[in-house]
Amino acid sequence: MPYDTHLADLMREALRSRPGVEEKKMFGGICWMLNGNMICGVEVGRFMFRVGKDLEPEALRWPGARPMDITGKPMKGFVWVDAKKAVKTGLGKWIDLAARFVGSLPPK
Repeated sequence: MPYDTHLADLMREALRSRPGVEEKKMFGGICWMLNGNMICGVEVGRFMFRVGKDLEPEALRWPGARPMDITGKPMKGFVWVDAKKAVKTGLGKWIDLAARFVGSLPPK
């Protein structure tokens, strides 16, 4: 999965002060892990956030969000967010939403 280096830099900055976060290269792209569990990633023109099934309806009401669908079948609990709209909303708000779910998972 190709990614936009500028978006990756924005995500790095937004995650810089958050404890327990680690960057990993995966599938040709970059994802970030919170306590060993995937929390977010970047692609070209969009971000990915893991919000969990319970928070997904809330996330989908936010500007620029849509279900994550790679194979024709939506991946429950994950959303794509248009990069411009995510930055306008504030990456910190998206990260906080994803952290509500991922932070509840047992560390790996």
